[in-house]
Amino acid sequence: MGSVRFKGKPCNFPAKIDMNKIEHIGIAVKDLSISIPLFEKLLNAPCYKTERVEGEHVQTAFFQKGETKIELLESTTPDGVIARYVEKKGEGIHHIAFDVEDIHAEMKRLKEEGFTLLNETPKEGADNKWVCFLHPKGTNSVLVELCQEKK
Repeated sequence: MGSVRFKGKPCNFPAKIDMNKIEHIGIAVKDLSISIPLFEKLLNAPCYKTERVEGEHVQTAFFQKGETKIELLESTTPDGVIARYVEKKGEGIHHIAFDVEDIHAEMKRLKEEGFTLLNETPKEGADNKWVCFLHPKGTNSVLVELCQEKK
């Protein structure tokens, strides 16, 4: 166990870090045909992949700068999660995704820590990943996604 102090009190954390890095930042958009060229100009990088994720009712577009990935998400249905998000909050950052070595172990750990999982088992996500989301009510209103590369 490592130890740091917060407000004068020790905070312990496991020596093994289960969230390796930020895997990507998800951005909800209304229209990929407008957003892809915008982000290609902004990032000075091409969109390297688009993919439809039927289970989530989204079309995605990916960009990469160094190790950082950006995922644009457009709803494929008028009542999909992304469509509802854009209607309520507008286009913008939708979630932060973290790469994990063992999604099952990380889901178990986070559940034991009191976080609410939005899915009890990993789901198929875009970019050859298994994914699980944490409820934003328990993460300071940030939608957190866990991602593990399919093997």
